[in-house]
This record gives sequence, structure tokens and C-alpha cells, in this order.
Amino acid sequence: MGMTISEKILAAHAGAERVEPGEIISARLDLVLANDVTGPVAIDEFARFGVEQVFDREKIVLVPDHFTPNKDIASAELSKKLREFARAQRITHYWESGRVGIEHCLLPEQGVVLPGDLMIGADSHTCTYGALGAFATGVGSTDMAAGMATGEAWFRVPESLRFVFHGAERRPWVGGKDFILYLIGLIGVDGARYQAMEFAGEGIEALSMDGRLTMSNMAVEAGAKAGIIEPDEVTLQYVRPRAKREYKVYHSDADARYLEIYDINTLDIPLLTACPNSPENTKPVEETAGIKLDQVVIGSCTNGRTEDMEIAASILRGRKIHPEVRCVVLPGTQAVYLEALRRGWIEDMVLAGAAVSTPTCGPCLGGHMGILAKGERALSTTNRNFVGRMGHPESEVYLCGPAVAAASAIRGAIAHPKEVAGNG
Repeated sequence: MGMTISEKILAAHAGAERVEPGEIISARLDLVLANDVTGPVAIDEFARFGVEQVFDREKIVLVPDHFTPNKDIASAELSKKLREFARAQRITHYWESGRVGIEHCLLPEQGVVLPGDLMIGADSHTCTYGALGAFATGVGSTDMAAGMATGEAWFRVPESLRFVFHGAERRPWVGGKDFILYLIGLIGVDGARYQAMEFAGEGIEALSMDGRLTMSNMAVEAGAKAGIIEPDEVTLQYVRPRAKREYKVYHSDADARYLEIYDINTLDIPLLTACPNSPENTKPVEETAGIKLDQVVIGSCTNGRTEDMEIAASILRGRKIHPEVRCVVLPGTQAVYLEALRRGWIEDMVLAGAAVSTPTCGPCLGGHMGILAKGERALSTTNRNFVGRMGHPESEVYLCGPAVAAASAIRGAIAHPKEVAGNG
């Protein structure tokens, strides 16, 4: 019996010939990640261990992105603790405001995470890096601290689910966000609990890296331990100019064992919205059209990449955001921001009436830069729409991709992009 890509990566890092689902292993880590919310807690835990030095300063990644630029004294103190630890430990991968980006957009862009890596992060959306063919998963701050100290972590080898997208053609405006919302709607928010979601087929091969990163990012919304895609030439074209160290590409064996295999016709996937208060509460955009909005958010670690900015700008260009709607745009990194500036997309957005921010997680977690008041309703390209996620517990959040978000900002209500910009 063969192994899946997830099992192969875990086996290699555990120094084993093979591993089996359910097996408990200890494995060496390539990267350990934290941000300005989880990092300070992990730093306190690390100090309690009595360890003076991290196991490898090249393999620790600290990204102040959640409350930066600092919104208040409390967030400034968190960032200060992260900054001082990074300096004291001479951490290689640390970025200050003005150079930092949203962690799960920044690390692939900077070539920090590579195919075949085993990585833990004190952030649930660490599963994003599965799009590069890495096994990456979120952990708590204690596991993060132990990883910083020892360079190892324990894992229960997950079972794998394989999702095969048949057909490279897709409906107009449909992208990676719709693919993953479709799957979450299909299996539910606990449908892949502690399992590895493996995405494959012509539909995945036809997606850009930006679209693939969006898919892997939201695997955790189905309860998954990882959301992984086998590297292909699209992956390697993205990785080669960025990689500063060696990496290894793994593929699933033809006779690998899966808990279940799902066959999906790519053309069956419509443009989707996820309605309050769960990412599994998905409906075609046409069924939610006309729902009035107070705010639209375009960005985050889910949809803050170059492709997302391009799609949003193409719809906003030459048009005006509805006068009763606030539209906040959050490029994922400074490089994305600069590219959007060079191509005139920022100007398109600002002229349309959008507020364009420096890269930050901001409103996604109810942090800053767009908090909702009681009774307000937002449409967002972020990843979660739980009660109170973006502000007041009596506010509402709908999720979507960048095309629907931009079209809806113009209409003042949820709208299909074809209403504004045709079929793209």
C-alpha cells in the first residue's frame, strides 16, 4: 500500500520508512511560526522552559500582522515583546511595519516556506502553505514554544480525504474561494476534522498559485489538519525564483489509501456566498442577491493577493461604490500593494471610493480597520463569519470572493459580478 503526500512528508521528518493514519510520531520541524497575538504567549511559555536559545534562528518566523500598525497600547506591548524577542534571539525571519505583510501571504511570497516542509504555526490558518506542497498546520502557543525550543513536535498522522476537481473550465468569475466554500458547504465545518484535505484534478491544475493558496487557507474551516496540493509546474514556477534553500517535492502514490475520495465537476461550482454564521452555510450568489450591506472588505490572508486585487480593481474601475457602503481594501503584502500601485489598481479603488490600507489582518478578527457596529452587515473576502467575528455580536458577516465583493460594493447589496461587469 502506497502513501499520500501528507504521510510521506510526515514519515520523512520522523525518520521513518512509512507512517500509518492514527500513529503518534515525533517529527523534526522546518519552520515554527507565530504572530503578534500568539507569539507573546509562546514567548512567555518558552521562558518558563528555562531554555536560553531557540533551536535554530533560521527556522523561527515571527510576523506582527494582526494588530499592526499598532491600534492601541495593548497591541503595542504585544508587538514590543515580539520585536525584543526577535532581536535577542537574532531571528532571521522577522519584519517590521512598512515591510511586513499578512503572514500567510508574506511567507510564500518571500520563499520562506517550500515544498516538502513540515511546519507548525500558532495560527489556525497555517494550513495555507499546503498549496505549496508542504504539510503545515496550526497549533497552540505551548506547542509553538516547545517547537521553538526543540525543533520537534508530535503529530497523530491524519487520515486523508481526496477531492478531485474534474475539468479545467469553470464558470465566469469562479475562483479558488468558490472551490473551497463549495467543499465546506458539501462536507460541513467538521467534515474533515483532524484529516488532511488533498486537492487534485484538472480544476486545481488550472488554478493560479493565488487561487490555490486561498483554497488551502480555508481547509481549517472544514476542521482539517492540513489542506495540501501536490506540486506541479505552476508551483515550481512560483517557488524557483523565491527559494533560498533546497526543498523536496513529494507526490501521493497511485495506490495511496484515502478515507474517502470526492469527485467534483468543476463546472458545477457556482459563485458562492457563505451566510451567517458559518462558512458551511453556503448559497449561490443569486440566492443572496439584494441583501443590503453596510461594509465590504476585500483582502486578508484568504484573498489579499495580487490576483484578488486585480479582480476587484477590474470591477471597481470607472465605477463608484454605493454611497451607503464602506469598502475597505487590504493588500496582503507590501509587494502586492506596490504591484497594485504600479498597475493603477489602487487609483481605481480610491477613485471608486474605497479605503485602501497598509497590509494588516485588521477587521478579519474584529481587530481594527473596519469593526462592525450593532445591526450592521458586512460582505467580506475573509475566512470566518462566526457570531461577533468582525465586531458586535449582533452584526452579520457574509463571505465571498473578490469579484462578488467588488460588485456588491457598487450595488450596495450582494450582487453577481455580471450585473456590474458582465461575464468577465
